[in-house]
Amino acid sequence: MPELGLIDYKLIRSKRKTLSLQINTNAELIIRCPQKLTIKEVESFIVDKTEWIEEKQHAVQSEQIQTPAYAPGEQFLYLGNQYPLIHHTEQTPKLDFDGKVFSLKGDGYSAFHTWYKTAFKKVALPRLDYYADLYQLNYQQVRLKMQKTLWGSCSSVNNINLNYLLIMAPMSVIDYVIVHELAHTKIKNHSKDFWQLVESMLPKYKASKSWLKEHGHKLYNL
Repeated sequence: MPELGLIDYKLIRSKRKTLSLQINTNAELIIRCPQKLTIKEVESFIVDKTEWIEEKQHAVQSEQIQTPAYAPGEQFLYLGNQYPLIHHTEQTPKLDFDGKVFSLKGDGYSAFHTWYKTAFKKVALPRLDYYADLYQLNYQQVRLKMQKTLWGSCSSVNNINLNYLLIMAPMSVIDYVIVHELAHTKIKNHSKDFWQLVESMLPKYKASKSWLKEHGHKLYNL
């Protein structure tokens, strides 16, 4: 069964007889549907169209992204803050971070992806077990991926995927994505009950959700 991912969408109900979707210029998903259609039916439709949605959103986001040259002085995100890059020919690791600057030796693209994934495992991944234990929520496996448009997803058997590029976002945003996916281990849709569950675990989740909507495309700027 396809996974339910963290795909935000705007739902517009009307007297129409069919479902339709569109991706606007901000890469937002707009769903138009009949008045009586349930959230479960809407999200089943989204799951069926996930590949098309990801392709269209990625195409729009690609137009907004400026690929870095990995030149000295360029700024790179880590936990919501920007830090400058310097080049260093004598260091052993391909990428190092001392809390103030990133120091690069070699290919920037591969070095940053490797460093971000490692940093996510050390800094962010423990938050998954923290919230799971705190709220007695069970998941099966967790995998770290760089997905085109998804920040996280939860399968029908409660396997969780997390996008390691989230390590560039503030910790509150990382917590939101983790809590969102853990909530899906209980409720497999984005119904009112689902959002109430998220809010019970993370009362200020809406601010993080808004941050991701506004700034999320910057996290693909690699």
